[in-house]
Amino acid sequence: MEHFFLEGVRVLDFSRLLPGPFATLLLADMGAEVIKIEDPNGGDYARYYPPFINESGVFFEAINRNKRSVTLNLKAPQSADPIRRLIQSADVIVESFRPGVMDALGLGYEAVKELKPDIVYVSISGYGHSGPKSRDAGHDLNFLALSGLLDQNRSRNTVVLPGFQVADLAGGALYAAMGALAALFKRERSGAGAFVDVSMTEGAMSLLAPHFATHAANRGSEPGSGMLDGGIAAYNIYQTSDGRFLAVGALEPKFWAGFVEAVDPSLVNSGHSEGNRENTEAVASVIRSRTLSEWTEIFAGLDVCVEPVLSLDEVLLHPLHRSREAFFELNGVKHLKSPLTQREEHRQAPALGADTDQIFSELGVNVAELRSAGVCL
Repeated sequence: MEHFFLEGVRVLDFSRLLPGPFATLLLADMGAEVIKIEDPNGGDYARYYPPFINESGVFFEAINRNKRSVTLNLKAPQSADPIRRLIQSADVIVESFRPGVMDALGLGYEAVKELKPDIVYVSISGYGHSGPKSRDAGHDLNFLALSGLLDQNRSRNTVVLPGFQVADLAGGALYAAMGALAALFKRERSGAGAFVDVSMTEGAMSLLAPHFATHAANRGSEPGSGMLDGGIAAYNIYQTSDGRFLAVGALEPKFWAGFVEAVDPSLVNSGHSEGNRENTEAVASVIRSRTLSEWTEIFAGLDVCVEPVLSLDEVLLHPLHRSREAFFELNGVKHLKSPLTQREEHRQAPALGADTDQIFSELGVNVAELRSAGVCL
């Protein structure tokens, strides 16, 4: 039987809500043992996000499967010994408090390093651990605003609010998981731990690396006027007669030639002139003449880089994703697999404190004393 990539790696997850838990989900799906450290007074706030199925919040379930949970009041003096034992048993710590909070709890990197010199400590925050905004509050939308990503999503006089959390997930969680893996690899070679400072704003901004370079070279071109952001007819989104949308990515000449052959051969010279709205409108006019299903049938089997814009319900049923087994069912709900998951079977997200007794007992902690002091559930 193949071993998991991260088999034997223990991760302590002090984070809540989305960025940290999504990062540790990726690690858990690759075989790491992830232990959520939760406050006994309710735990991770995401537990209570609707909708609920079988009294379980599906948002929480989606990003906390394959994990364990212990409860501990980090502010209580009695928690010092169990926390010390947990840290000494761990390989990775992930936290997403504002910079300074973990230090105030006696759990900042320098303090933890004294207990476990080779610890990999991943800290996810809005603006990073240095700079004038390091301790400022913020949410995904704020990070996107300061990164430039929101402006790049501008259409004339309107800035479109993304329907998902780009900074939290791509800017925070993915970099946190990647940083943890890189630091673990470094530790294997040198024996040294590491502090990984993940700024969600910088992570989001990094997605614009080519944009900043081309923006400088083009001396400040407007969003929507370039080759890959709606400025040419060959790479654009078009509405069909039934109000659906078609994604056309026919960038290369051979794809564009195949596209116009199927649509209207007279458009052959209209594909690649940047900023030419007349060309784009000419294509749009043709696409508006048929329904999405009609266009899908026309393009079926053609190698032209054209796809329908699918709803989530359609994604669930699409032959591509079914053949790749991209989804699995847990607790009566369809969940999306992590692309690198190695697990054939998935465990439901843990109940609050479900593993407190077992984990602390394994570490030699007197759970009954903690419970009587109100330090854990």
